[in-house]
Amino acid sequence: MHRAPAVPQLAGCYVISLRPADAHAALRREAARHGARTFALAPWRIAQRDDADTRAALAHALAADVVVFTSPPAAAAAAALQPLCARAGQAWLAVGAGTARALARVGVAGVQSPARMDSEGLLSLPALTAVDGRSVGLVTAPGGRGVIAQTLGNAGADLRRADVYVREPTPPAPARIARLLALPDPWLLPLSSGEALTRTLAALPEPALARLRRAQVLAASERLEALARDCGFAWVERATDARPASLLAAARPGEARMSHHDSR
Repeated sequence: MHRAPAVPQLAGCYVISLRPADAHAALRREAARHGARTFALAPWRIAQRDDADTRAALAHALAADVVVFTSPPAAAAAAALQPLCARAGQAWLAVGAGTARALARVGVAGVQSPARMDSEGLLSLPALTAVDGRSVGLVTAPGGRGVIAQTLGNAGADLRRADVYVREPTPPAPARIARLLALPDPWLLPLSSGEALTRTLAALPEPALARLRRAQVLAASERLEALARDCGFAWVERATDARPASLLAAARPGEARMSHHDSR
């Protein structure tokens, strides 16, 4: 007896990706695995820094008692500036498994990362729970995870910050916005960066904002869930972490279809 092939869980859905330009591939692959299509709406592109001040700040950060990397681009940009190697007695930390893998690719083994892959999870690691008087190197970019620097500074750490890349805004062109508005429902909005969301909302005209706020947000943390609600999104689901598979696993596509049907 032949059975009809199973319909992929997210068939007919559009995943709106707020990843940086040229960084949509992992989310696109995961969406396709579930039968969904992806629309890239990048709020910025990554530009690595390469100047004497950045190199000096990075060397100072990498000499700290604890070294923290906040993203895979931070790991890649740092490795482009100098060889990365943990010295004896140091703790090297990554905000999540993706950042730890990026460090492993450039030769740094033994990097610690939290099971809860966000700022709060990182700050709960033993190496950061008692930092008063200790030096902490933060390899990062301007903006982004400000809660890490603020919390460490308030806890008495000697914070050594190295901004090794910058996020250059890429506001969507009118033609791109028109293509967005032409997409059929339902929309899924994976959310792993608060700054990506706020920049996107600031760059969109009102018709696109109203449409985007009907999307089902898949938030990677409690903090991002609260931010999405504060930004006017009525339907927010919490994912277990920021990995593409975890974000899309939080989707409720059947409910999404009913919600959009009822709203028309």
